[in-house]
Amino acid sequence: MKSIKKRLVVNFLFIIIITVVILEVSLIGLVRQNYYQNLEDNLSNQIKVSSNLYFRYFSDATLHENVLNNVDTFWKQASVQVEIIDTLGNILMDSIGIIPQDTSKMEDVQKALAGQKGKWIGDVGYDESKVMAISYPLKSGDEIVGVLRFIASLREINRDIRRIAFVFIGFGGLVIMISGFFSLFLANSIVRPLKEVTASAEKMASGDFRAESVKKSGDEIGKLSDTLNYMAREILKKEQLKNDFISSVSHELRTPLTSIKGWAVTLKNGFEDRDILMDGLDIIEKESDRLTHMVEELLDFSKFVSGKILLEKKPVEVTSILEHIRKQLSPRAIREQIDFQVSWDSELPLMDTDENRLKQVFINLLDNAFKFTPAGGSVSLAAHYVQDSFVFRIRDTGCGIAEEELPKVKEKFYKGKSSKSRNGIGLSICDEIIGLMHGTLEIKSRIDQGTEVLITLPQQERD
Repeated sequence: MKSIKKRLVVNFLFIIIITVVILEVSLIGLVRQNYYQNLEDNLSNQIKVSSNLYFRYFSDATLHENVLNNVDTFWKQASVQVEIIDTLGNILMDSIGIIPQDTSKMEDVQKALAGQKGKWIGDVGYDESKVMAISYPLKSGDEIVGVLRFIASLREINRDIRRIAFVFIGFGGLVIMISGFFSLFLANSIVRPLKEVTASAEKMASGDFRAESVKKSGDEIGKLSDTLNYMAREILKKEQLKNDFISSVSHELRTPLTSIKGWAVTLKNGFEDRDILMDGLDIIEKESDRLTHMVEELLDFSKFVSGKILLEKKPVEVTSILEHIRKQLSPRAIREQIDFQVSWDSELPLMDTDENRLKQVFINLLDNAFKFTPAGGSVSLAAHYVQDSFVFRIRDTGCGIAEEELPKVKEKFYKGKSSKSRNGIGLSICDEIIGLMHGTLEIKSRIDQGTEVLITLPQQERD
């Protein structure tokens, strides 16, 4: 596996080397251009002075006569190779005695014969280095009578350029070395916190969710540490809720099973007293119903978690649902001496929803309301139609929910502190169903003052 540190250092060095190489090539090119330009300027100034001197004092005689009689007079200040060329391109004189075969095709000579300054850089047979040649016309009156050509070797200039290039290259190498050291330092400053976060994540992956990633900066790595710590806390929280849930379900399953088994053993012995027999069978039936209800809740919860719940929507009359709820729970209200009221607005429109799931929500919420409301209290269910939404309000005058528990009551597996609290998935299932219907479920409560559940559902559900 390639380490991030190695990749960072290599990438940093690659960028630095490319940058240094581009800068050095540019700088060396500028130095070379500057040196060559200075030489060209010097040669141009000297050749112009010599050409003007020839025009003023020697142009009365022919070029051949001047070459014979005044060959060194008008260019004797020049410290370079000098050539005098006639209009046919023939070299009449060369200061170092080199007479090339033909110069008529040399581009600098052609320009000079056309009345312009000419420049040429190239190789010659008598010098290992390149040379620079500057040509300038020699005039007699308005007529060009020949060409004066100054030739300078680039040996010394190229040597100076190479010396400067070596200095630049050495300096560039030093920059790369220093940058490499700082790249290593920067890579460590990034990789070290990542290693620490990775170590904490590995501990969490092995099951140690109490391991905490230490946040050392406010950047993305610090945010990652916060995220890991939050995830670990949530997992611990859910784990505790799950353990509480398992403990609660185990206890609730054990209670009806114990009753059923006890009465089954008792009834096996035989009883002639029919009243005792009916009481036993009645208890077995009720406890079986309790077990069935708990199993259905667990199955519903499993479906919601796996996302397999689908609503069977169809137009339903809300008033018929409410009337069914009233008839179903009124006997319980009478038995537990609780004032139970169901009310709704007149002319409620049809609602496109899953009737059975909506009944499940109401029955679950009202079951909680009855359970926590003492005899003499009241429970109510009211339905209203407000701004294209159905609003259902369930109120009770029970013991209420503590303020610190209120935000948690809809969480999965959460079991309240009250002795009457059950397995902690009923409200979670209700909240999931209302969410699938694109509605909201809000709970308000105060200790010893009762609880209010507000359900808001849109008339037209979104697909």
